[in-house]
Amino acid sequence: MQTVWLTGAEWLAVLRIGLGLWWLESWRHKDKKGWFERGTGIAWAADVAGKHRWAAVKSGFDTVVAPRPKLMAYVVVYAELALGLGLVTGLLTPVALVGGLLLNLLYLVLMIHDWAEQGQNAMMALISLVALLAVSWQTWSLDSAIGLF
Repeated sequence: MQTVWLTGAEWLAVLRIGLGLWWLESWRHKDKKGWFERGTGIAWAADVAGKHRWAAVKSGFDTVVAPRPKLMAYVVVYAELALGLGLVTGLLTPVALVGGLLLNLLYLVLMIHDWAEQGQNAMMALISLVALLAVSWQTWSLDSAIGLF
C-alpha cells in the first residue's frame, strides 16, 4: 500500500482517533443537566419513536427505554464518553468500534426521518466498520502497547 506522509496503519489510527473525537464532541455538547435532571434527551427520543413509521421501533422503545428513562439517559450519555475515550486512546478498540457501530445503527433507525442525522450516523457507522475490519488499533493505541488483540 502506498500512502502520503503516514503509513497505512497510521492513517487508520488517524481515522480511529478522529472518530473518537467525534464521539467526545457528541458527549461534550450534550446538556447533561437536561438529560439527567429533566429527562430531555429521552423525552425527545420518545417523541421520535412514538411517531416512527416502523411499529417495531415504537414498541422496542416502549419496552426497553420508556420504563427506565433515567437509567437510559445515563447509558446513552456515558456510552458516548466511553466510546470516545476508548477510540482516542486505543483501549479496547474493537469493543469500542463494535459498540459505536451498534449505537450509530440504533440512532440511524430511530432518526429515519431526519436526513441531517442520517448522514452523520451513516458516516460514523462506516468509519467504525472500516476501522474495525482494518484493525486500526495496530498503531498509536494502548491495545498495541500492551499487546491486547
